[in-house]
Amino acid sequence: MYSVDELLRRNLLAIFGERDSVARMKELEAIWLPDGIFVDPDGQYVGLDAINHRVKELQAQFAGFEFSERGQVNAMHGIGRLAWGFGPADNPGALTGVDIAVTRGGRLSALYAFID
Repeated sequence: MYSVDELLRRNLLAIFGERDSVARMKELEAIWLPDGIFVDPDGQYVGLDAINHRVKELQAQFAGFEFSERGQVNAMHGIGRLAWGFGPADNPGALTGVDIAVTRGGRLSALYAFID
């Protein structure tokens, strides 16, 4: 359905950057497989509800922070990576990291978030 580039960008901005839980869930349903797995340094989250809950936790922990892309998506054979920044408007790179995505059938099946 979607390219790896589009999936990574939409995931970063329209899921992790979306503060409205209902809108975020609609986007999760559109670009993630139902049994998708999100992994970050704090844990592994399986399924759309668990991913949605984890995003809500991160947003509450970092109120006022926004995500931004740092460079281009690199993709090959259904796998891609996107470097990102996360911070307030005056310091958008307060936190940085890289998302590694695995796709299947044009949707996200797994995403690994590495923090720099």
